[in-house]
Amino acid sequence: MEQEVEERPAPVEPRVEAQSPQEQQEVQAQRKLLGDVDPSTSDAAAVAKLLNVDPSVGLSSEEAKRRLAKFGPNELASAPPVPKWKKFLAQFKDSLVYLLLAATAISLIAWIIEKAGGHAEEALPFDAIVIVLILIVNAILGYIQEAKAEQAVSALSEMTAPTTNVLRDGRVVRIATTDVVPGDVLVLAEGDTVSADGRLFAAASLRIAEASLTGESVPVGKKPETLESAKALGDRTNMVFNGTSVTQGTGRAIVTGTGMNTQVGKIADLLSATEDDSSPLQKEMDHVSKILGIAVCIIAVVVLIALAVMEGFHTTQDVIDSLLLAVSLAVAAVPEGLTAILTVVLALGVQRMAMHHAIVKKLHSVETLGSASVICSDKTGTLTKNEMTVERVVTPSGEVQLTGTGYAPEGNLIGLDGTAVVDPVRHEVLATLAAGALANDGELRAGDKPGTWDVIGDPTEVSIIVAAKKTHADRAFQRFQRVAEIPFTSERKRMSIIAKDTTDNGDLTVFAKGAPDVLLSFCNRILVDGAVRPITEGDRQDILHAVDRLSNEAYRTLGEAYRPLETPKLSAVPGMKLNAAGQAADVAEQADVIEHDLIWTGMVGIIDPPRVEVRDAVAEAHRAGVRTVMITGDHPLTAARIASDLGIIDKGGKALTGEQLDALPDEAAFDKATSQVSVYARVAPEHKLKIVESLQRQGNIAAMTGDGVNDAPAVKSADIGVAMGITGTEVTKESAKMILADDNFSTIVAAIREGRGIFENIRKFLRYLLSSNVGEVFTVFGGVVLAGFLGISQPGTQGVTVPLLATQLLWINLLTDAAPALAMGVDPMTEDVMNRKPRKLTDRVIDGPMWGDVIYIGIIMAIVTLIGMDMHLSGGLFTDRSVDLQGHDAQMVEARTMAFTILVFAQLFNALASRSHLQSAFVGLFSNKWLWGAIGLSVVLQLVVIYVPALQVAFGTTSLPAGAWLECILLAAVVLVASEIRKIFLRIGDKRRQHA
Repeated sequence: MEQEVEERPAPVEPRVEAQSPQEQQEVQAQRKLLGDVDPSTSDAAAVAKLLNVDPSVGLSSEEAKRRLAKFGPNELASAPPVPKWKKFLAQFKDSLVYLLLAATAISLIAWIIEKAGGHAEEALPFDAIVIVLILIVNAILGYIQEAKAEQAVSALSEMTAPTTNVLRDGRVVRIATTDVVPGDVLVLAEGDTVSADGRLFAAASLRIAEASLTGESVPVGKKPETLESAKALGDRTNMVFNGTSVTQGTGRAIVTGTGMNTQVGKIADLLSATEDDSSPLQKEMDHVSKILGIAVCIIAVVVLIALAVMEGFHTTQDVIDSLLLAVSLAVAAVPEGLTAILTVVLALGVQRMAMHHAIVKKLHSVETLGSASVICSDKTGTLTKNEMTVERVVTPSGEVQLTGTGYAPEGNLIGLDGTAVVDPVRHEVLATLAAGALANDGELRAGDKPGTWDVIGDPTEVSIIVAAKKTHADRAFQRFQRVAEIPFTSERKRMSIIAKDTTDNGDLTVFAKGAPDVLLSFCNRILVDGAVRPITEGDRQDILHAVDRLSNEAYRTLGEAYRPLETPKLSAVPGMKLNAAGQAADVAEQADVIEHDLIWTGMVGIIDPPRVEVRDAVAEAHRAGVRTVMITGDHPLTAARIASDLGIIDKGGKALTGEQLDALPDEAAFDKATSQVSVYARVAPEHKLKIVESLQRQGNIAAMTGDGVNDAPAVKSADIGVAMGITGTEVTKESAKMILADDNFSTIVAAIREGRGIFENIRKFLRYLLSSNVGEVFTVFGGVVLAGFLGISQPGTQGVTVPLLATQLLWINLLTDAAPALAMGVDPMTEDVMNRKPRKLTDRVIDGPMWGDVIYIGIIMAIVTLIGMDMHLSGGLFTDRSVDLQGHDAQMVEARTMAFTILVFAQLFNALASRSHLQSAFVGLFSNKWLWGAIGLSVVLQLVVIYVPALQVAFGTTSLPAGAWLECILLAAVVLVASEIRKIFLRIGDKRRQHA
């Protein structure tokens, strides 16, 4: 319901998705209202006529309802939430999972055929059940971890009141922001958030902060005058835009666009056009899955062909045995625990990052961030604090700097050389800051939380109040009481107040501040060394030179002045116009009477300073080979100054503007520019997106940080989008893969460090898992092809005899692989992790040297396993060392148990060897206690499987004599010895290459 109010609305930022057909029709209907008319270059009355509204009355309630039905609600396109069941099923979208599901189907079909023929040894399809259970556990784990990440992101969102003030039926009412329609008259006041795009037709000292949309750090002065020609978004001074906020003054605007027809909506279209891409690790896992799948199929075909040629398929049982062999090969090749282990390791990394205020929405983004080679960062609020700060004060007797940043009134005056400031400079500085703090509409209040501060009004004005508090200049103006004001306007470029001295004779004093060159023209005197004297032309030139110098250093300058009126009554001021009652008429209309013969005190240099900790973070990123690129909508001088202060570019470096980017002839020239330039200013959202895409074309893994709506498309398109958690808009947060809860750029570098450590550990357990599984494949393949040679199959036997059962392979993969792999996932981070260059996009996670390790260890593992098996069978290469057993079947059980145990122990030795490609396993042998715990657990579990009767039946094992255990350990240790020998030769080769 509508009701008369004086409340002010808070920003509402709905979720952003592609538009539905109905939403597209609503946007088209809105655009037909204005046609090709640009409201910024059209008279406000003409815009009102096109929208059929009387600006003094607003729309009627009935007309507003009709327009709401026609043009749709004032909100961005939204998508329905993804059902939980779809999120769960998405966990099964993996090539490795498909391969295992195929193996499950084959195993189930074979069991059904055997069951129908009465030959099934098991009451249930144990192999198929175990594989399915493993897949379900993996899916549950991945679903839970992603759900936790989503909850953490959701917790960052702040509840906002979706209301706005409009003129309806001739009165100001509060309505739901979603009910604002084209033609509505927005009623704007200080502190309001603009809820739609609109054309101003009335404004009084109106200034609007548009940083979230344009990147401009300083609030923009707004006025209703028609523009002569179309301007860039940040220069449309007679327009207001959805999502921006009023910092000063009042105004009224006719709504020209709502929802997706606003500038925010256009950015949302760009956002929906960009597509999410898989992370490098996800792509690599898909690649590995395909290789494994193809390899298994090839090996299975070769084995089946070999069996068909050598033995032939004479019965149905032969076919079933062959199918079960295919299942064994699939189970041996696929590391079933890989997905779960990868999920757990990434989840642990996510938790560690969350402790450092970096919330990762998707687990695989952790690895992507660790691989980042470029960080593209917005300036305002990301590299800087978005808190205007007075850093310089220039007076006739000298120039000083003021320490401390932001709105906390903590800092000191020091000379440019770091020395203490003494009179007369100190006296002049205090006079300057006192004048600026008095001629001021801002307010600084202590926040609800200790150490926090709330800013009321224009941040630039508040920065002068903060500076006055830092220097205790505020004590000088506590005795003054304001009695009148001549407000700031964009035409006047200055403001003045008249204040009464309550502690003296009550005389009035004028205090003024404004653009230095403008204010200086109203001054005829200057305060020097505590005395007032006439201002000279030399004084004016010195002041103007100082203005130019500070402007070139990216400071925003404001001059301060005053004039004693030497009377306690306004009516007694010479030239003051009086009303019928003999009182002073409206002072705001008598600037010429007040603002003359002013005394110049000095000026301040204001800037949105860089965060203190960011410079060190940029330096660390540079050492790590990660390039930092600033992309902002701010002024080129400001961007270059901040970038040089942070070490992004050298002193004197330049920024490339959006216009200069548009002037580049082709994509090749654009890519050349982005490969060399690290600072971009006055850019539009489209430019940010193009810069990110250009860097990606050059092979970079790009991270893009941002907080405003204008950053969202580039954030989504980047390999790793990073949104600000405190100042970031909801649109940007939803587009990002990671959110900084503390809005601190240095947190990104800490996350890169964590990501690199995680990536190194991922390579360790991938090396371990793949080499172990390749060893299993070679064992099964070699055992089948060489069955007669090794004594696995005896003369006269029929069918296929596999060296290891599918359940035994599953046991190895599920338990003895999983625990050590998880332990390697938390291996301590090496100290030099940030001294290495980032890996290229073309570099494989599993590269050639790693595949060499995998195949080499896999072959050694298969050889020692088959040797141990052969030693306990008659008719093979070695003397039969089995216990006095009757029959080949009994020997086969013991031989399989030996092979099973050797393979387990070989993989445990491989866990030690796999911690490094080059470094000896004996370096830092006991640094990872979790790994030794995992090895101990695996040994215990293997003993349980071999000696517990019920598990002997389930896994086809038998008890081993004491001597057999020594054989198992010695044969398995060959894997570690062989790995150490290979590493010795690799280190020698590496040293030769370094010296070459």
